[in-house]
Amino acid sequence: MLHVKHSSTSNDASREAFARFEPYLDLLARWNRTINLIGRADMPHAAARHLADALQLQPLIPQGTARGIDLGSGAGFPGLVLAAATGLPFDLIEADQRKAAFLREAARVLGAPVQVHATRIEAVDLAPAPLVTARALAPLPRLLELAAPLLAAGGTALFPKGASVAAELTAAARRWHMRVDQVPSHTEAGAVILRITEIARVPA
Repeated sequence: MLHVKHSSTSNDASREAFARFEPYLDLLARWNRTINLIGRADMPHAAARHLADALQLQPLIPQGTARGIDLGSGAGFPGLVLAAATGLPFDLIEADQRKAAFLREAARVLGAPVQVHATRIEAVDLAPAPLVTARALAPLPRLLELAAPLLAAGGTALFPKGASVAAELTAAARRWHMRVDQVPSHTEAGAVILRITEIARVPA
């Protein structure tokens, strides 16, 4: 059964929060010249488009969450950013060795409590976490396949999604029972953040 609820939240990313990430954004701009971390055309808008997009997940993290796992971390959105903003330990999974190297350097610059795992998500050996995040990684059915083994019982998954979210939810419901809270995005019209709990595979 798929339960869907719609709610809203405010984007509380203050100027002070953005200022803290300036060294990270500078590092991102330098590395992006040689490694495709984000689209070149996006770089001038990295704070407004990517950083703000990651920070708006912060108020959706359940109180008392002990750690998180971020799938396909890439340039660090959202896992690295959330770790730096909240102090919550995150495991960042990124198979691309060059991107993993960037994440380690960015974590050093930010003082973020993260461990970077340069391996495929399916191959990682980690204890399940109460929080799993991913951004722009895969359609929801595939994303749930990757996330479910790494999400602890009673845990929460936070997945930003774009205009195709309705179709992705319909496709995912064929294979998964879940409770979904759709939170409107403050950074992209028509986009949402999926807050997913009670994930269970539909019996064959």
